[in-house]
Amino acid sequence: MNHPLDVSLTGWHTPVPAHHPAASLLSARAVRSRCGIVMGQVEAQRSPFFTWHQEHLPLCADYVARTIRLNYPDLVVPYHSRWRHFEAGGVDRWAALVARAGLAGDPVEQARMAVDLVIPSVLLDAGAGPDWRYRDDAHGQQLARSEGLGVASLALFESGALSADAARPLRCDADALARLGPQTIAELFQVGPANPLVGLDGRAALLQRLGEVMAATPAVFGTPGRAGTLVDYFLAHAPGGTIAAGFILETLLRALGPVWPGRVRLDGVPLGDCWEHPAPEDGLLPFHKLTQWLTYSLLEPLETAGLTVTGLDELTGLPEYRNGGLLLDFNLIQPRTPHFMTHRWSVDAPPIVEWRALTVIGLDRLAEAVRGELGLDAASFPLARVLEGGTWSAGRRIAAQRRPGGGPPISIVSDGTVF
Repeated sequence: MNHPLDVSLTGWHTPVPAHHPAASLLSARAVRSRCGIVMGQVEAQRSPFFTWHQEHLPLCADYVARTIRLNYPDLVVPYHSRWRHFEAGGVDRWAALVARAGLAGDPVEQARMAVDLVIPSVLLDAGAGPDWRYRDDAHGQQLARSEGLGVASLALFESGALSADAARPLRCDADALARLGPQTIAELFQVGPANPLVGLDGRAALLQRLGEVMAATPAVFGTPGRAGTLVDYFLAHAPGGTIAAGFILETLLRALGPVWPGRVRLDGVPLGDCWEHPAPEDGLLPFHKLTQWLTYSLLEPLETAGLTVTGLDELTGLPEYRNGGLLLDFNLIQPRTPHFMTHRWSVDAPPIVEWRALTVIGLDRLAEAVRGELGLDAASFPLARVLEGGTWSAGRRIAAQRRPGGGPPISIVSDGTVF
């Protein structure tokens, strides 16, 4: 069956019909299956970069399970999503914003506003670098990394800079995004010579392209383009109020593909977070990390709008610093040469692409072992909760124990659009 966007994308997009070679890469299934090919080669000792050590899985699973119990003693774990960062320091900033907007009694409009916030926030979530901090003076907090970026993006949203209508500042409109410059982000993210943010220009360009894509995709974002209209699109494609997580991801991959800069294209279709690796027959290895992160972050807004999201474990774990660093720190993934741990890598370097593939499959295996430690099954404790509770927190925790400043075990050059 064709995806609804196979025929409805217009403007400067290239539609992605089911028979197009790019279609097979724009799904979580493609991520998992192709990363599995890489894992198979590594386990067969056919990789020049890494070896996989399954014997270390129990120790890592025990550490993750203990981290989950430390963070959530009752094992009631929310989804891994951007929403956790808006709660940094125990402050529910989103609930306060909903109250100020007077939307507590309008769940669909509340969901639209949530999507207006979370889409640009996720796109701004690439690594901030070790030196940047955000001061949340209202709550007496200084925040770094993902939490700082999350709270700073909330301040950007609250400022009205993403809205094209001064009378309705809490929106994310295509026209406003297209005009957004790096100086606005720098001001609201408190960037300066003493507080540098990695990839500032790249982040601004990403949001500008988001505005262009929204304006060119009225089937999804309406006319004039608004990010929150995505809620209405999903409501219209959810028979019986149920929608599959895989459908959400595939919609985003088709609709937002042109946002990503300088990436691989296949017959004119941008493939997003997809890189070259010799293991798959066609040499292409997709991850779709930020788009999957966005999918995880849409679960709560869509549930607010009344939808039930199914098939959460169709999505994969996110191959980035914390999850992948966890597997390196516990020696599940071992480089064949010490050079890997000391070199500063580009995101498209073959060892980094392979490390990310091993992370995807390693997280699947680790999730199963963690559930065994906790006495839970996949239905009650899907991957989205294992990640949150979880592998991401455990990756940060082990990094803090092993390295001053808690940085990841490897160094990657970031342009603000991948990690």
